Amino acid sequence: MDHDQDRRASRPACDAGNGSTGEGADDDGTGPRKIRPVFRTGANARAALRQSTEDEQLLSRPNLGAGNAPTPRMPELGAFTHEEPWRVLRIQGEFVHGINALAELGAAVSVFGSARTPPDDPVYEDARRLGGMLAEAGFAVITGGGPGIMEAANRGAHEAGGVSVGCNIELPFEQDANEYTNLAVNFRYFFVRKTMFVKFSDGFVIFPGGFGTLDELFEALTLVQTRKIKRFPIILYGTAFWKGLIDWVVGTLLERKVISAEDMNLLVVTDSLEEIRDVLVECYQSRCWEAWKQSVGASLDADPPGAPATALDPAKSDAE
Repeated sequence: MDHDQDRRASRPACDAGNGSTGEGADDDGTGPRKIRPVFRTGANARAALRQSTEDEQLLSRPNLGAGNAPTPRMPELGAFTHEEPWRVLRIQGEFVHGINALAELGAAVSVFGSARTPPDDPVYEDARRLGGMLAEAGFAVITGGGPGIMEAANRGAHEAGGVSVGCNIELPFEQDANEYTNLAVNFRYFFVRKTMFVKFSDGFVIFPGGFGTLDELFEALTLVQTRKIKRFPIILYGTAFWKGLIDWVVGTLLERKVISAEDMNLLVVTDSLEEIRDVLVECYQSRCWEAWKQSVGASLDADPPGAPATALDPAKSDAE
């Protein structure tokens, strides 16, 4: 007996068209017919179609150890997380994490300055004193979370029983978070971290520092100048340290008309910790109407913030 012929005779007619693409007889048996595709489900169907579900693609990983001894760590399996789309998702997640962590902060001041300032430097002690004064005035103190001036300001706020926040940053040379924060948030990206400083602060205090400190200073000045954020006080501590910069800004930038005197309205330079505290409190309560008189802009005969359209030069940034 022909076993193949017997199997063909016993096969159900519908089986011929079950996912195949060949041809068979017409329904009346008189000629060739197209096989109708049949939708199949289950593991056998996926194997036949050589496709995987979205879940399988998510949950399955390539077997890079085939033929080799078991290996507990395989960094190459994580290489895809360094691609641009995944980096964008990490950035998004970092924004969400930072905003969630800081969302319940009330009045707050960010304090910037050099990470290299040692504890025996008088400026360290000044930043420590200011941290305590701000905490006693009702402000949370936010810093970059590292050593130096950041540690000093956090330390002062912590010792005064206030809210001491550190927004630490991942660096090639590890920046260890200081021990004086009661709320610490870690960031990979500078621009995400800088957003948190601006979003949750009612003023910036800038102690002597290097490139990072200058970056925060000019970022804040630019955002205020372009009205991307509400006006808040930006206070430089240490007139001797900042004198050269202010002289250059006034003698070069203002002289060449690439800025206006009004752009300096809320930039205050002082050697008094009490003045810093008082300016921040006044600005928080009344939008700097009095504190403006202590600004660099006021010393340059600038129109006050919010000057009316009848100002001498309505084109100036504050003349509205």
